[in-house]
Amino acid sequence: MIPLRRTCKQAAALLVAREDRRIALSDTVALRLHLMACQACPRFERQLLTMRNAMRQWRNYGTDDGL
Repeated sequence: MIPLRRTCKQAAALLVAREDRRIALSDTVALRLHLMACQACPRFERQLLTMRNAMRQWRNYGTDDGL
């Protein structure tokens, strides 16, 4: 296998892992290359970001108005 080539399944796993921890530089580069070449994985990345932002808002819901 080519060292910087990732499958969609591997890219998805890296996107999820990146939510919890820093990933290796080689994985970061490979992920960026994959995201430039793939149509589906950037959509999955946006979905993860949407879920993360929604969870952040949910955690903070009611804290601003004294509830």
